[in-house]
Amino acid sequence: MLAAQSYVQSGRRIVVDVDLEKFFDRVNHDILIDRLQKRIDDAGVIRLIRAYLSSGIMDGGVVQQRDQGTPQGGPLSPLLANVLLDEVDKELERRGHCFARYADDANVYVRSRRAGERVMALLRRLYGRLRLKVNETKSAVASVFGRKFLGYSLWVAAGGVVKRKVAAKPLLAFKHRIRELTHRSGGRSMKKVVEQLRPYVQGWKAYFRLAQTPGVWLALDEWLRHRLRAIHLKHWRRGTTIYRELRALGASAAVARQVAANSRCWWRNSDGALKRVLTIAYFDQLGVPRLS
Repeated sequence: MLAAQSYVQSGRRIVVDVDLEKFFDRVNHDILIDRLQKRIDDAGVIRLIRAYLSSGIMDGGVVQQRDQGTPQGGPLSPLLANVLLDEVDKELERRGHCFARYADDANVYVRSRRAGERVMALLRRLYGRLRLKVNETKSAVASVFGRKFLGYSLWVAAGGVVKRKVAAKPLLAFKHRIRELTHRSGGRSMKKVVEQLRPYVQGWKAYFRLAQTPGVWLALDEWLRHRLRAIHLKHWRRGTTIYRELRALGASAAVARQVAANSRCWWRNSDGALKRVLTIAYFDQLGVPRLS
């Protein structure tokens, strides 16, 4: 992503965004083994890799033999993908192109659409030699600001500085998953909700740590705490219980009465006076992770 950002900042605003159709399912074993034999002078290792590739798939209790593809999710598959695609990288480097690739996701950055179309034609030929097919519906020569790469997209800040952000689709997926983890039914305790929430939020934050949008993180943090406050109100349910629990947490009588008076409006009630009681520090103590 840092490399992609630097290419765009240098003026390469057109991207050749290539998606390979069912890449890990269509890796040709013979071509891959041929490339490996050029690098590995050990017949035993080659036999092990061949066995790994042709080990078959368990489907409904029946093993189905496989003559192409690598196991998705297997620790060796990304390395084998790099071995297979290395010659494409080398050809792009030889021609002086600026590109970034992670496994089968590749972006080439150019200065014009005409240059982009030439690069796309080149990539079709190079991948064709490896018996790989470009997914035409997902691939495009387009403005870099309308595309995403590895879950990120780029935008232009003040002064023409190109910056990184989370793309729209993974951001929507994050909010959808948070809604699932913080739904107000199911009778789960707040402790249980936080236990389920913590690994997802921490993992998502770690992956998207390169995003340069602190305002988005602050808004997501507030939205998440808003949902957790609503869970508290749903758990307490009745106005008398809400009043008692808030007073136990140190709320003034006036604030406790104000919140308790609207006991059934959980979502709206979670964004008013309740914020002065169930504060950021309160959720920090519960172990709720922050994005910002």
